[in-house]
Amino acid sequence: MVSVPAFQRDEALRRLRSNTYDMVVVGAGMTGAGVAVDAAARGLSVALVDAGDIATGTSSKSSKMVHGGLRYLQQKEFRLVYENLRERQRLLENAPHLVRVLPFLIPLFGKNGVVSKTITRSYATALRIYDWTGGWRIGHRFERLDKAQTLLHLPTLNADRLVAGFLYFDARGDDARVALTLAKTAAIDLGADVATYVKVTGIEHDATGQVASVCCHNEVDDSVFNIATRVVVNATGVWADEVFTMAEGVDSHRITPAKGVHVSVPAHRLPADVAAVFTVPGDRRSIFVVPFEEANYTYVGTTDTAYEGSLDDPLCTSDDVAYLLRAVNASTSSALTPQDITGVWAGLRPLLSPEPGKELSERTADLSRRHQVTPSPDGVVHVTGGKWTTYREMAEDAVDATSAFLPSLRRCSTKNLSLHGAPQPDSWQPTTPLETHLYQRYGTDATSILSLITQSEELATPLITGLPYCQAEFVYSAQEEMVITLIDLLTRRTRAHLQNARATYRAAPKVARLVAPYLGWDETRIEKEVADYRALVEKEFGAAGLVIQDENA
Repeated sequence: MVSVPAFQRDEALRRLRSNTYDMVVVGAGMTGAGVAVDAAARGLSVALVDAGDIATGTSSKSSKMVHGGLRYLQQKEFRLVYENLRERQRLLENAPHLVRVLPFLIPLFGKNGVVSKTITRSYATALRIYDWTGGWRIGHRFERLDKAQTLLHLPTLNADRLVAGFLYFDARGDDARVALTLAKTAAIDLGADVATYVKVTGIEHDATGQVASVCCHNEVDDSVFNIATRVVVNATGVWADEVFTMAEGVDSHRITPAKGVHVSVPAHRLPADVAAVFTVPGDRRSIFVVPFEEANYTYVGTTDTAYEGSLDDPLCTSDDVAYLLRAVNASTSSALTPQDITGVWAGLRPLLSPEPGKELSERTADLSRRHQVTPSPDGVVHVTGGKWTTYREMAEDAVDATSAFLPSLRRCSTKNLSLHGAPQPDSWQPTTPLETHLYQRYGTDATSILSLITQSEELATPLITGLPYCQAEFVYSAQEEMVITLIDLLTRRTRAHLQNARATYRAAPKVARLVAPYLGWDETRIEKEVADYRALVEKEFGAAGLVIQDENA
């Protein structure tokens, strides 16, 4: 296989130590990677660094939906919904290998076969506005379903109370794969330098008070170095206050983190061929039930609660589990219990704190999902808030804000920019189930994985029981996708950990030994990587009150 030096960490680190950049982007989540793509597409020299892996924070722990946000209509955020739906369409067109249409079901419950006319009219009006606001661009408009049609999509709905349903259309995408693809687009296609596990510890200025460099700590080998740059973009999400404080020298409290939790269960316990929206009894919120693509699992989420713990370590608690299961069981006959749960994940939304003088709502769901770009006079631009659906628009606004420091800045060109791996008119197209699976995760790069399988047919076989990931995927990611740890591989390059952490816990030694030759791991390192991953599972399951149920635990 031909290596791609543009996306090799060691090569990037060598250049980071010696080059001077127009822009250093801090934070390789969806927004930061999007900023790197936008800036590099305008011809700027760009460095993108993150203290952890690509999308290690919020950007790998979302609900994995690319949507306008139907509930924002209730808050009269019509402009926000319009922007979300516009950006949803651009993602569908610019990354068709990663983002696909997903139908959403709203079941209507009532008594004696009758549903409230007020509720029915309310939903119909909201869905009509949703389509008018931009939902129609997806190629479908909402439709009314009868009881039988509704049950076909989600068979365990409470049939005694179910009357009918509505079906509307949004989209889905594997958030971690999209963020990784943005980073690869910036590096491989546009010439940016990307390095993970590089923590920014300070910002240095020149004699005029302008940004001159960022101080960095290599988290892998404990070395320190500076990256020379003219501009810094703070795209660190829930960690944005740390960079605000670093840049301004005073404590900052501009971000209010809100925790969102999801749980996965086997599909036979909660079968669904579309996503579904359930109202939470006794709460003014809704949750989603979403089938994973290919894997035989369904996930449920999300919560939306104020969070005051460590930003590095949000966890799903037993109360979170009870909240989600109670909501599902109120609308279905699945009777889910904690023993059904195979995976959990918790992320933090970087919501904007209320403006000074305004009272903080008790409900984080009421806080704005809008983004904000704040340039500082010294050349630091902060981009905060927002949703991953609108990462491209956020990136455009952030790079536009650097024009005061980069006067020759060109106009944004990402509205119609295909992401790395997107099919071109005469490019390879999948024809078999395995090829389709690989294409929907890697795009045209899937041909490199198929080449590995051609060399060794054994690499076509799955490695984790019940999950679709073949051995060649792990090898390819180890070689070409900047994997540093086994956790990177199992939680973000694949989603095995989210879908079935128990099965992944058992298979971790096999995966580590498979990729060890490509990552230079000896037996001691293999044992450490397996222990680190298993410790993660034990911590997450323990916090959620769950048992791993593994004979080796």
